[in-house]
Formats: sequence, structure tokens, C-alpha cells
Amino acid sequence: MEVRLPVQRPLNCRTHFKIKPFIGLVPHGTTSIFSQSSQWQKDGTVPPVSYRITASSDFSRRRQRKFSAPTPKDSRPRGFMPRMQVPTGTQKRDKKNNEEKEPLDASPSKEFGGSNRKIAAELKITTNDDEFVNINQAKDADEESEDDSNGGLKEVLLSTEPSVDAKISQFAENGEIDTIYEDVMESTESERISERVVEEKATANGYSGVVEDGTVIEEKQIHVIKGDKIQNVEKEESKEAKTITDSGRKAADKIYSETKEIGTDKKYDVKRVESIKILDLEDISENQVPEPESIEEGQILVGEEKRDEDYSSKLKLEEDANLRKEVLDRLAEENFRKGNKLFYYPEVVKPGQDVEVFLNRSFSTLKNEPDVMIMGAFNDWKWKSFTIKLSKSHLNGDWWSCHVHVPKEAYKMDFVFFNGQDVYENNERKDFCINVEGGMDVFEFENFLLEEKRREQEELARQQAEMERQREEQRRIEAEKANQEADRAQAKEEVAKRRRMLEVLVKKAKKSVDNVWYIEPSEFKGEDEVKLYYNRISGPLAHAKDVWIHGGLNNWKDGLSIVSKLIRSERKEGDWWYANVVVPEGALVLDWVFADGPPQQAIVYDNNRLQDFHAIVPKSIPTGLYWVEEEQKIYRKLQEERRLREKAARAKTEKTARMKAETKERTLRAFLFSQKHIVYTDPVDVQAGKTVTVFYNPANTVLNGKPEIWLRCSFNRWTHRMGPLPPQKMLPSENGSHLKTTVKVPLDAYMMDFVFSEKEDGGIFDNKNGTDYHVPVFGGVVKEPPMHIVHLAVEMAPIAKVGGLGDVVTSLSRAVQDLNHNVDIILPKYDCLKFNNVKDFQFHKSYYWGGTEVKVWFGKVEGLSVYFLEPQNGFFSVGCIYGRNNDGERFGFFCHAALEFLLLSGFHPDVIHCHDWSSAPVAWLYKEQYRHYGLNKARVVFTIHNLEFGANLIGKAMLNSDKATTVSPTYSQEVSGNPVIAPHLFKFHGILNGIDQDIWDPYNDKFIPLSYTSENVIEGKRAAKEALQQRLGLKKADQPLVGIITRLTHQKGIHLIKHAIWRTLDRNGQVVLLGSAPDPRIQNDFVNLANQLHSSHNDRARLCLTYDEPLSHLIYAGADFILVPSIFEPCGLTQLIAMRYGSIPVVRKTGGLHDTVFDVDHDKERAQACDLEPNGFNFDGADAAGVDYALNRAITAWYDGREWFNSLCKRVMEQDWSWNRPALDYLELYHAARK
Repeated sequence: MEVRLPVQRPLNCRTHFKIKPFIGLVPHGTTSIFSQSSQWQKDGTVPPVSYRITASSDFSRRRQRKFSAPTPKDSRPRGFMPRMQVPTGTQKRDKKNNEEKEPLDASPSKEFGGSNRKIAAELKITTNDDEFVNINQAKDADEESEDDSNGGLKEVLLSTEPSVDAKISQFAENGEIDTIYEDVMESTESERISERVVEEKATANGYSGVVEDGTVIEEKQIHVIKGDKIQNVEKEESKEAKTITDSGRKAADKIYSETKEIGTDKKYDVKRVESIKILDLEDISENQVPEPESIEEGQILVGEEKRDEDYSSKLKLEEDANLRKEVLDRLAEENFRKGNKLFYYPEVVKPGQDVEVFLNRSFSTLKNEPDVMIMGAFNDWKWKSFTIKLSKSHLNGDWWSCHVHVPKEAYKMDFVFFNGQDVYENNERKDFCINVEGGMDVFEFENFLLEEKRREQEELARQQAEMERQREEQRRIEAEKANQEADRAQAKEEVAKRRRMLEVLVKKAKKSVDNVWYIEPSEFKGEDEVKLYYNRISGPLAHAKDVWIHGGLNNWKDGLSIVSKLIRSERKEGDWWYANVVVPEGALVLDWVFADGPPQQAIVYDNNRLQDFHAIVPKSIPTGLYWVEEEQKIYRKLQEERRLREKAARAKTEKTARMKAETKERTLRAFLFSQKHIVYTDPVDVQAGKTVTVFYNPANTVLNGKPEIWLRCSFNRWTHRMGPLPPQKMLPSENGSHLKTTVKVPLDAYMMDFVFSEKEDGGIFDNKNGTDYHVPVFGGVVKEPPMHIVHLAVEMAPIAKVGGLGDVVTSLSRAVQDLNHNVDIILPKYDCLKFNNVKDFQFHKSYYWGGTEVKVWFGKVEGLSVYFLEPQNGFFSVGCIYGRNNDGERFGFFCHAALEFLLLSGFHPDVIHCHDWSSAPVAWLYKEQYRHYGLNKARVVFTIHNLEFGANLIGKAMLNSDKATTVSPTYSQEVSGNPVIAPHLFKFHGILNGIDQDIWDPYNDKFIPLSYTSENVIEGKRAAKEALQQRLGLKKADQPLVGIITRLTHQKGIHLIKHAIWRTLDRNGQVVLLGSAPDPRIQNDFVNLANQLHSSHNDRARLCLTYDEPLSHLIYAGADFILVPSIFEPCGLTQLIAMRYGSIPVVRKTGGLHDTVFDVDHDKERAQACDLEPNGFNFDGADAAGVDYALNRAITAWYDGREWFNSLCKRVMEQDWSWNRPALDYLELYHAARK
């Protein structure tokens, strides 16, 4: 296909480019500006030029051009140096040398053939110093004809002598050559040129001419004007000049690729001679410098460059358009013949470019629709959706098209066509898609999306933080405004009160009292110095050796502000004494008394019969002005006091939050290291998007001795989009005992899950007794979905507390809620509830169950959502929680009603957690009934707090629950042989209870005299001990103090408690007991003991046989030791609270006491296995000898090693016995129940 394009354009092409750092070869096929200068007409136009474009299968590589243009002789534009001719002899010599040295196959390209041609170019080079380099080059190019008969294209042979390139490169590298202006004229390609045209072009372009053998001589001169030195370099192109620098070779290759070839007649060869002449500025005249004659001419040349560039771009676009049309015509024809309704161009779609989509409307469901639109997105409809209207194309047939930009993130384009309303062409419901090559793959795109999500989350967090900051600032401003108004109101009230009192005082004030006192001068004002005289014999100081004045002003408003010793007056008769007094500023009235000594030392006073002395200040400031100033002073004082209080409160709040966060972080690390003897990761804190190493020790597992160990890993509780990773064989690690392997953690991971097997395809598994191994992942873009946990219980602290069950329900719920899960509690609405601890209490709804109306109330307790069930049958309006004959019936009704409430309210909890015998029926009622009615999502977790009550109900709950727990690992072992437990050990776990660190916090405890942390534990406990001794009337002495806080029951070891009291007194210690007995006989027994002790050891023993919350806090803080000698103890909180306050526990080794107290002499290894240090004293037996063994060691340590003992107090305070760790264990249990 051939297309003629008539173009009107100037034939000179002026190009500007930087040389850095190499000046290589001038492109082939360029002509000097001189060769075309004669074409300029008077009006600045040039004759038209006809271009012939030939498109073929290798069109994009060849870019052939043909042109013919007459070239007038001897015409050139002004401002350029005259053409410097190269002698013919030089041309012949160069031609001969080239013929001898260059073989015909030395051309860099064999694609085109044609006769030799002549090209000339002139380069003008300027530096920053406005120096000019005029370069004339003449190149020899030998071209071998491949097809003489048809005048085909010739190869261009080009070689360069290294000396010229080296000189130019040297200037460029030194920064001496900045810019080259190249005046060129692109030659045409693939067209036979007649002899006449060749000769005419040769003459016009400054060639030496056509020699006898028909060779065309091409000449190029390079004039380099540099400094004041002259160098002359002449260069002939030769084959040997191929050694150029790497950067130069790259530049030369580029020049070769861009060379335009001139079609010439077979009998003409081109001889190129290139010379570089470096001109010394001192040896040339001004008219030899090649520079424009005027600024206007330079601007014209710049415009010429721009026009030429625009023309080249336009020509390129035209060529591409023709090629594109040809390809589209072919594709349209092919797809029409095949009956395809769709094709696109380009046929290989790449990211970052446009693709044109063509739809044959007549082949589609839209054939009768006037409008055709495309609706789509990228990457399985996940990225950048679009809707574009198609238009009728120029192609033959009913082809419609539109352009769609393919984003750089695309690997696939998905789309359908429609009419803009409800008629779709969706490829028979499979949608259309185009694969995008060379971009992201699916997983790379998923990671890209995750990175985008991470950035969005970070930006959202930043915006939320800024909004919260602004809200906080607004709250601060509003609070400050309210505080200012309150302080101003208080200042006004205080001023009014003072003013009333002072007005009464002013009426009583005197200027003097005869024979008692007077002031000189009698008229004075504030800041004046006066003499105040006093007649000593007028009052009780008649016989005093010295007389002092103690004074103030305005009814003593600033306290004691005047103190001075009086001097006996020699000028006055009688017993007159005086003092020089400076009247305080702002005084309306002076107030004083006389004494026989200074403050804190005086014994006898003359205070005017208890009325004090008062003198009017005659020249005081106006009272109105005084009270205005006084009000302002009071206001400023109130403001400063408030500011200091708020600053202290903020500092305390920040420190509390920081300590809690640090404790939580330490506990989490301990949790991650809790099974380091089996498995751990490096790093411990696994980060999303990073690689982690998993270490595993099979010696402590069921895989001990297996020849191979394989890791099976996934993420997000085995629900990750990528599924489980392929099994990985673990390899020995450096430490010898562990095996290891590495895992890449995806960006959207929040949990890492793994088990271990003996073979790649399975075999024996270590899955942590069915719970699997889990490690939290930090920094991921996806957060763990919250679980919904509902607690059904009959106790809840602090509104309905009897024992530890109520503490667990509240504290565990708060801890799990703090980990971003949703928690609700369902509780009976007792008539004895402490409603003052319920916020937002309100009626919620009512429903019927078992023929009884049940009213539901809602409220917030300790930040938790609580639903209170109030059946109208009076079951919970009996004034107590336990103790009725029908407790089983009452709580059974509650369990039924609670499940009915969940069903009717549309609740779908993940976990229903019931506690002890009182809510045990929930387990089987759910499994037998409500699971089939719609509550099929939930799993039941049952916790045994004390096996001593309701064993039968507990056994049935164990059978029907998904998971069961008790409140410590040791207690779970102690009861594992019980018939109601033994059959279900596979799902029975022991998890320690914790304490509420907000309630039990010595740093924020309002019941102790001094707030303290582990940093100042000694000072804090000393102050608490003194306060405790004072409150109970004990001797204020530095003696070891043993505290006992307990219910007085046989379970708590009351016989051991009695023995410990006497043993402590024998060791010269003090003892304080706080507690009461539900059994009246035990209560009376301890009343008698208290009376006995108060008589015999009144200053060292005190038994408080009642419940006293504030006193319990003071005992925990003031005691040195806390004794817990329980016969059995499922968990126990007393020893945990004791350590929170820095008191050392002395306990019997049973249940939770054994799990939490590690003897300083015997349990170092056991403590180390739990990442702890020893923290107390314990004993085994249940007799007096056992108590003596532990208590004697404790008291001796207090006497003999006080410094060590103080460090032990600090150590136990830093251990975390809160719900931080138990909450993590319960969450793992909840997930295991749901698995």
C-alpha cells in the first residue's frame, strides 16, 4: 500500500541536544544547511516536497522514505560561516584508503540495499563561555549494492578514526562543550536518484563534486574554537577506528539506528572525509566566528527547530495511523469471516497503554439498539471500574469501538456491553475478558491491594487521630471555659463572704486605745513605715522579758505577715514598747496580737481578750477598688490551683496508661514464649509482610524420635484466602535441639496457624491437643473479626457478688472486650442488686416463657452491656442471691428464659459461656433444644469455679459443653479423677483467674495514704503500715506485720490461721485479720479469740470480724506478708492482690496457690519454666509444722535481710497477675471450641 503525502515545509532541519559525556558519529543521511539555503524564497517559503510511504510487514522497523527536491546552488542563510571545501586530492586519497581498508560486508545493517550517497552536516558547538565550536565533518561511506537492476537500497559502511572522537569526548567530559547545534536535512529513502540530481545535490551541498569514476565526495568540517589554542586535526574514516568507549558505542549505535538512507544510482559511490579543526581565538578575526548576525536571526533558527520537530512528529503519527488502519482492516475482515463479535487492538495488551475494543453489533444481542456502551473493570472486577460509550468505527461492517486505558496494575480486563439500560451482551453470562501481558500477576495484585488498604488505613487512622485531637481540644476549651466560670463564681462568693466579715471588723477597729496602744504617725497608708507603741503593763505581758508583735491584715486574710520584736521606748514615760512596722500594701485593717516570744516559741499572749487588736488604715485604697482587685487575686489563685491539680491528674493518668501498656506487652511476650521448649518464632513479634523462622522441638511432643518433621502452616485461623501453604520439611537449627523452617507472612494476616506432622502426606500430628499452634501477627492490613461472647451467670461484681464467680464474670468480660471482641452478660434482676453501679438502666422489652411474662432491662456495668431478666413469678425478688430452698428451680427457670431471650432477640453469639452449677443447665438445654431452633452458630463453654457444689449438674454440663475449664491448672489436675470430670478430660482445661488491675491499683487507690508503684514501694508501704497501725490502735513500731483477709471457713484452713496468729506474736510481729464466718459457731469462736488477743496483745493484734472494703485495701498495702493457708483453693485471688500491693504471700501449696506462688528457696526452676522469678513462701502440709516452716523463714528474712526483702517486694509488684494472660488463654479456648 502506497500513499503520497504532499507536504509544505522548509528543508533545513535544526536540532539541539546536549553532549554528555560523548560526541559520537553524525547520523547518516543528513545534509548541511548550506545545501538547502537556496530553496528559501523571498517570502520565506520553500517549494513543496512529495513523500512516498510504503507500508509492509516490517514497516515498523524499516521506516522507508523517498523524496526528490531541487537544490539551487550557492545560496545560504546569513550568520553562518562559509563552507570550507575539502580538496579533491584529499577526497581521492580517502576514497582509496577506504577501498583498501573496508570490506564490503562491514556495514552494521544488511536490511536495506542501495547505491552510495552523499551526506553533509555542519555542527556548531557553544560553551558556557559563549565560545563556539564549528565542526565540519566529511565522512566516507561505502555501500554495496544488493540489487543493481532495480536501484535497490545500499548498505552504509561507516568507520571512525578514534582521534576525532577522542578529542570531542575529551571536551565533553571536561564540561567544555555544552551544546551542539546540528543543521541537517533528512534525506529520503529507497528511491532511485538520477545523475543530474546527484550532481546538483553534490554541488549545492559543498561536495567536491562527482569525480570521474562517479564517486560523490561528502565533506564535513568541524571547527572547534577553544580558549586561545589552535589544534588541527584531520580525520579519515577507517575500519581501524572502531575502538570507542562503552558510552560512545551506545551513542553510536543509536545514531546508526536512526540513520536515514538515500537511494542513489548504482554508478555513484559516496566518499566521506571528516576533519576537525580547532581554531585559536587569537588567530581568527571576528568575522570568522560562526555566530548569528542578530538576536532575531537566532530566534528564527529556534523557531525553525520547533517547526521541524513538529513536522517529524506529525509525519510519525501519519505513518502510525496508516499502519494501524491497515492492521485494523485486516483484523476486522478476519474476525468477520470467523463470526467473532469482538476483537481489540493492539493484539498484545500491556499495562499503561490504551486498548481499542471493537464489537460487531450485528453479531450481538445489541444489534437493534441505537446505543452501545461498555461497562467493565480490571482484575476480576476488583480494580478501577469504567463505563464508556462506543461509537461507529470506519471499518467495513457494523463494528463499534472505544478506547480504554489499561492501568499499570492490570493483569486482566473484564467487561460486558449494554445499551445503557437493561439489554446486555455478556458473552453468554461468562463476561468478556482480555489478558494483560507484562504486568502484575494475581498474587502481586493482591499484595498491591493490601498495600493500598494499608495506606488507606494509615490515612484513616491519621484522620481519626486528627479528628479526636480536635474533639479533645474542643472539649478542653469547653471545660476550660466552664472552669473559668466556676472559678470566677467561687471568687465572687469568697469576696462577698470576706467583705461581710471585714465590714464588721472595720466597725470595731480603732486608731488607738488609751494607755494600751497607738500608732505614729496617725495618718498612714499601705507601704508606709510606722511605729506601733504598746504599753506592756496594760495586759498579761506586764512581766514578760521580751515583747513581740504577730500581725496580719484585713482579718488575717493572708495569715501571719507581720512579725517583729518590740523595743523599749526611752522617750515615753511608763512601760511603752514599740516596733517599726511596714504597713502591707492593700491593707484596710491591721490585725495583731502581742506575745512574749516569736511564733512557735511564745507562751503568753495579749490578744485583747480573744478579740485581737485591729487598727484602721486611714489612707487605704477605696474599698470598691480593693474588692475588685481581691476578687481577681482569688480568681487567679483558684485558676493556678486548678491548673496544678489537672496537670498532676494528667501526669498520673498518662503514667497509669503507660504502665498498663508496658505490663500488657510483657505479658504478651511471655505468652508467646510460654511454649518455647516446644515451639517459638524469630522474631517473637511476627510482622505481616515479613519472613519469620519457626523453631520446633519434637523431643517434648508426640513426634519425638521421628526421622522427619513437616510444618503445615496457614493464616487467620486457617481461613486465609491462599489456603494452607504446602508442607515444608524442617531442618536442624544451630542450637541442635530445635528444627526450623522459614515462612513468608502475607500482608493480610492477623494470626499464624500451624501443626506438625511426621510425613509430608500426614501420619502422626502434633496439633497441641486439638487446639493447634497459633501466633499473633502484627501490622497486618486485616484485623481479626470480633467474636460475640454471651455470659449467662447468676453473679456479677460489683452489683451481685457473693464469691469469686462474680469477679471472674466481670473481669474476664472486660479483658476480652478490651481485645476488641463483643461481650454481653445476661443476669437475673435481683431485688437486692446494687443499682448505683448500673448506668443507663432502662426497660428493654418483655416476652413470655413457660406462661410467665419476663421483663428485660438493660444497663451498663463496668463498661459492659448487661441484660437483666425479671420474671413476674417473683423468683428473684427474695432479697438474696442464694439460700432459698428452691434455688435449683429458680436458676433453671433463668437458664431457659435466657436462651429464649437470645432466640427471640435474633442474637447469634459465637460462644455461650456458662458458669458453675447455677447456669449449668444452659449446656444441655442449648444442645437438646435451642440449637435446632435457630441458635445453631454458638458453641458452649462451661467453667467450674468450685466442684464442691452441684456435682450432678456439673457432670451433665461437662457432657454437653464443647469446652470446659476450671480456674487453675493445678486444680484441674486435682479434680481430674472426679467421676463427673474424668470422662471428659480431652476437653477440660485449667486457666488461671486474674485480678482487676483497675480496682486493685496502689498507684490510684483512694483508700491508702500514699500512691506508689514498684519504684517507690518501700515508701508507699511504710506510709500504709503507719496508717493501718494508727487506724487499728496498734503500736507504731517497725515490726513485721502479717495480714489475713479471708472468709472464715474450714476450706480456708481456720485452724492454721489460729496457729499462725500465735506464731507471729511469738516472733514479735504484728497481726491483722479481716473476715467473717457464715457459720455462727465459727464466728463466735473467732470473737472469743479476738477478745483474748485484744487483752493480751492489744498493741500487736487486731481481729476485725466483718467485711470492710476500704480496710482490706489498707491491709494489702500496709502488711509485709499475706497469709493464705487454704486446705484447697481452686484459684484464689488474695495472694494475687497481695503481690499487686508488694506484700509477700505465704501460702499452702494447693490449687491456684501452687500455680502462682513460687518459693524463694525451692521453686527457682519451676518459676523459670513459667518465665517468672520466685515470689513468696509456701508449705505442703496442713498442720502447724507446715505453717511454722514457711512463716518462720518469711519473718527471719524480714529481720535479717531487709534490703533483700525490699527487692522482693519490688519484684512481686512487677509481675502481672491481671486478666491480660487469662484473657488470651480463654480466646484460644473459644476459637478451639468453634473449630
